Amino acid sequence: MQRKAYVPGVAALLVALAAGCTSGTDDAGGTDNSNPGDAGTASAVAEPGKYRTLPEPCAAVGQSTLDSLLPGIPQIANETQRAKAYEGEPTVTFDTDRKVGCQWKVESADATDHLLVDLERVVSYDNTVSDATRAESLFSEKQTAADLPEPTVSESATSDASESPSATPSASASASASVSASPSATPTGLQPRTLDDLGDQAFLNDVLAASGSTARQRTVTVAFRTSNVIVTIEYEEQPATVGTVPDSEEMQDRARKLASELADALT
Repeated sequence: MQRKAYVPGVAALLVALAAGCTSGTDDAGGTDNSNPGDAGTASAVAEPGKYRTLPEPCAAVGQSTLDSLLPGIPQIANETQRAKAYEGEPTVTFDTDRKVGCQWKVESADATDHLLVDLERVVSYDNTVSDATRAESLFSEKQTAADLPEPTVSESATSDASESPSATPSASASASASVSASPSATPTGLQPRTLDDLGDQAFLNDVLAASGSTARQRTVTVAFRTSNVIVTIEYEEQPATVGTVPDSEEMQDRARKLASELADALT
């Protein structure tokens, strides 16, 4: 009997076709062994933060703003030294993609002023926690560490007191005298507090150094978070005259204006 020739190439083709048909049947019928929950798990990965980079901090503060915060700069007669003062000095950092800062320190006839701007881009290394959520947690810790005092008088209470007929002129005069007699006390409404009109979270701290043989140094801190970026501003002033107390309202206004400018630049 004559035997049929065996062709290896044809046999391989038949095997490949059979495999293709089997694969098509699995796709159509959905009989594979994959876990239906795998796709849902992959889609549950937290989104990355809104900000992927940080601005150059020493260039983030405009000249007119520096003139307001650091009155000694316009008083510098030497143009080269004045230009150097405007430039500021970058803070030491090991990863400019994650954390940057700049500081200025200027002396004038009236006081020595110091300004620090710090920006941190938060990245979560947990796939289930977004960068913004991680930044929110870190900012809350920062605010807790600031140990802000509980507000003593609410805005509504202040308004009610001013409109109440029981607030006699003598009582008002007594309160006014009490404030003027304690120039180191932070006026009501300017006490350390949270801020509602800046970023996603914000707070302001105002600390006056204890009295001593030197002038009273005041430090105003404004910190805020926008998505996954945390910005901190520290503004210090120490008068040249012993016994002089830096004006709380003026320093807070300057620091908050800068914070608003930085927040606008980020958005």
